[in-house]
Amino acid sequence: MKKKFCQFKKCLYLCKLNRSVKMGQNDDMTIRFSGLKSGNYNYHFTLNEEFFEEWKNEEIEGGKVEIEVKMERLERMLMFTFSLSGEVATPCDRCLGRVMVPIVGEEHLCVRFSDTETCENEDVVVLPENAFEIDLTQWLYEYVAVRIPMQHIHPDGECDPEVTRYIQMESEVREEESEEVDPRWEALKELRSEE
Repeated sequence: MKKKFCQFKKCLYLCKLNRSVKMGQNDDMTIRFSGLKSGNYNYHFTLNEEFFEEWKNEEIEGGKVEIEVKMERLERMLMFTFSLSGEVATPCDRCLGRVMVPIVGEEHLCVRFSDTETCENEDVVVLPENAFEIDLTQWLYEYVAVRIPMQHIHPDGECDPEVTRYIQMESEVREEESEEVDPRWEALKELRSEE
């Protein structure tokens, strides 16, 4: 298969004629689309610990997510399909220990070119006519963040044993407190039973 070279923002990538670009870890997540002919292009990004550390979000403590990006270049728009697979570390809701949560899914993004039009749809982005590249960093992060489930806990038996013991002691104390009935309530129950 013949090969050619493409210039992408100070980095030289080897592109096959099928227009597939392999990007390694920590590479720039900007796609330069000016000069690309209409057609389909494939990109690969790896989001790793360093990527997630830059965002300083308490919900995502790290992880590794592979993202396959399919871009369809049309005359007046770009259509992106993002396929995510991997896992991220997040605090366990029960013991606050680090728990790995799977991230799997697919997202879509449409990019249109216009100097006058605006769009409020979160899946459609409008870039100026003279734009020549798009930085996907923000979207890649958000696509991972929305895939984190509302509740993230370790499977039974994998939480920090010290914290689990403390939680059990606290729940036993609360049960004992709830079993003790206020004498005023007892007096009211007696009044009701007399009727």
